[in-house]
Amino acid sequence: MSKPLRVAFIHPDLGIGGAERLVVDAAIGLQALGHSLIIYTSHHDPKHCFEETRNGELEVHHVVPPFPRSIRGRFHILFAHAKQLHLTLHLLWPWAPRYDVYFVDQLSACVPFLRAIGQTPVVFYCHFPDKLLANGEFSEGNLRKKRVGLLKRIYRYPMDWLEEVTTRQADVILSNSNFTARVFRSYFPSIRKTPQTVYPGINISAYETAIDASDLDIIAITSDVPTLLSLNRFEKKKNAALAVTSFAKLRPRVPELTNMRLVLAGGYDPRLEDNMQTLYSLIDLARSCSLTFDVITSTSSSLKIPPLNTTPEKPDVLFLLNFSTQQRTALLTAVSTRALLYTPANEHFGIVPVEAMCCGLPVLACNSGGPTESIISEPAGVRTGWLCPPDPDLWAEALAEIIGMNPSERTALSRRAKERARDVFGMQAMASRLDRALREAVALGAPDSGRVWWLMVIGFLLAYFISTRLS
Repeated sequence: MSKPLRVAFIHPDLGIGGAERLVVDAAIGLQALGHSLIIYTSHHDPKHCFEETRNGELEVHHVVPPFPRSIRGRFHILFAHAKQLHLTLHLLWPWAPRYDVYFVDQLSACVPFLRAIGQTPVVFYCHFPDKLLANGEFSEGNLRKKRVGLLKRIYRYPMDWLEEVTTRQADVILSNSNFTARVFRSYFPSIRKTPQTVYPGINISAYETAIDASDLDIIAITSDVPTLLSLNRFEKKKNAALAVTSFAKLRPRVPELTNMRLVLAGGYDPRLEDNMQTLYSLIDLARSCSLTFDVITSTSSSLKIPPLNTTPEKPDVLFLLNFSTQQRTALLTAVSTRALLYTPANEHFGIVPVEAMCCGLPVLACNSGGPTESIISEPAGVRTGWLCPPDPDLWAEALAEIIGMNPSERTALSRRAKERARDVFGMQAMASRLDRALREAVALGAPDSGRVWWLMVIGFLLAYFISTRLS
């Protein structure tokens, strides 16, 4: 049997999101294989995180940085790099613990430091290149540049260069889907390593636990009316407006389901302007569609909901902010839940459709990005979900088909979805692939530090510049 490894995960903000879910599940899966795991992060709020990071199942070291998140809503990426370098400094002190390998995701600025100074191999997991998220809108095979000002281009150029150069230093590079790997190869031409695809895995047992029906959080979301469910962070790019509009168009098509409801559940951070604007725009959209609504949060959340003109009694649309793990499982496994609506287009992978398939729930997603790899939409005999262009009329038509399935069709689809989720996207499958990647990096031996000294100089100069500006 191979020797267990001492592994340190480095993740910038351990909140609630798809990237954070992957990190948590990856750590749990590797622990189950016998590895020793610690997660290092620059932000971890026990009131806004996944349960496994606060209940002791995973060891989390929160290193509080001296830098703000931004200045007047600007310089997010600059401060993100500064925070990661600050976190890296704590890992490189002579008295800091030593590890066999580092697992880094999202930000790559720390990679050359961990290798050159720490003399430790690094595995980098690419969710999606930040240069594309910041500078353009990606569609399959095409990058449409946004109109950005000269100062933004000047500001972004060194950040984009730094991302490519530091990512190149990783011993092993992974991606979350074949879709992301194709984009990576196209827009990081200087990186000759081909990313290995390791699909995010899910802890299937977490969706099989018994639900406490007397829990106040469960009572707040329980309903016997037919339910459509959307699970996404409240961000504009997640396009939850598609779910609201499609729901409004569906109701006249299925008049016998007059009491149908839509539940929009997801992570919500009042520190983020995008989160606030997205929530209020969705509320305005619901009103414009003559839909009643209510806004709630879990009892474990510290979030205070501002006064809103809501309709608490059986609303058409329920906004659930910062749901708990029990609430998520209850919604995905409820008999009344008819389908999951996954609205982002060109999503890099998308763990939510896999979670729904794990629970045997029909999924409707956009026909682009990662969901085209996780969902089988044709032919009907092997289908695990539906893939459609992000058009509300087409989505309403597909939802009518899903709701109109007879019991035997629904049972067969549920069985196929569960089997695919377990065989291809289970935590054991992901953990075994990560285990191979980590051992491959360790087998390469101690990194050669001679070629990256100049990157360290640039990093320290950057940190010095930021600290002097803030002092």
